[in-house]
Amino acid sequence: MNDSSTPYTPPSVWTWDKANGGKFANINRPVAGATHEKELPVGRHPLQLYSLATPNGVKVTVMLEELLALGHSGAEYDAWLVRINEGDQFGSGFVAVNPNSKIPALMDHSGAKPVRVFESGAILMYLAEKFDAFLPKEGPDRAECLSWLFWQMGSAPYLGGGFGHFYAYAPFKIEYAIDRFAMEVKRELDVLDQRLADHAYLAGDEYTIADIAVWPWYGALALGHLYSAGEFLQVQGYANVQRWAQQIAQRPAAKRGRMVNRAFGDPASQLLERHDASDFQTRTQDKVLAKG
Repeated sequence: MNDSSTPYTPPSVWTWDKANGGKFANINRPVAGATHEKELPVGRHPLQLYSLATPNGVKVTVMLEELLALGHSGAEYDAWLVRINEGDQFGSGFVAVNPNSKIPALMDHSGAKPVRVFESGAILMYLAEKFDAFLPKEGPDRAECLSWLFWQMGSAPYLGGGFGHFYAYAPFKIEYAIDRFAMEVKRELDVLDQRLADHAYLAGDEYTIADIAVWPWYGALALGHLYSAGEFLQVQGYANVQRWAQQIAQRPAAKRGRMVNRAFGDPASQLLERHDASDFQTRTQDKVLAKG
C-alpha cells in the first residue's frame, strides 16, 4: 500500500472531522437541510432548471435540447447555474426543490400546481412521459430502456463517487480504493461494450433516455472528458462504446446540452445560464464582458 504506513482502525463511533481534506471538504457534511436563506430565480418559461454541467446535470440539458430539436416548444426552459463548490445547493430555495441538495433540480410551472422533480433519472422519465418522447410506450422495448436507465443510476456512484473521487479528488492516493473502483468501472465499460456490439443504442435501435443518461458519464469517459483517466483505464479498447459515444457527441442537441450551466473548461464551451435558444450564439466570456 502506498497511502500510509499506519493501518487505519475505524473507531467505535464515527465523528465528523471537518478537516478531512479533499476538493469538496468545504461543502460535505453529514446532515441535511438549508444552511442559508436564498430564493431561487424564476424565468419566463414553464420549465425552470437549477443545475451545473456535471454528468448528472448534462443529462437533463441534453434531454431538453433534444426535445426542442423534435419541435416540442413546451420544453423551452430557463437553466440557472448552481455553483455547488460555493454551497448554492444548500440555499433554502434549492432545498425546497430538492431536499437532498444535489443537482439537477427541476420545477415545472406549466400546470395549475407547480411540480418539483429531483434526481436526474426521475427528471428524464418525467420529461419523456410529459412529451411522449425518447421512452418506448410499452412492452420489452420499454423494459429494456428503463433497465439501462436504472443501470446507470446504480453504476454511476462507482464511477463518480468511487473511482472519480479517489483517482482525481481525494487528498492523497489510496491504492486499494483506486484499484477497487477502477476494476468495477472497467467491468461496467465491458458491460456496455458487449451490449453495444449488437445494438446501435442501449435500448435497441432507437435513441432513448437510457443513452441520454449513460452518455454524460461513460461516453464522456470514453471520449477523454472525465477525470483525465482515459489512458489509465485504456478506454480506447472499448470499440463499441467509442462508436456509440462519438455518434451521440455529434448530435447538435448533445453539443448544446453539454454547454449549458458549464462553468469550467474552455470559455468558448460555456453557457453559464440558458434562457433562450439564441443564447448559444454568444459565448460566455462575451456575456461577462457585456455585463461589465
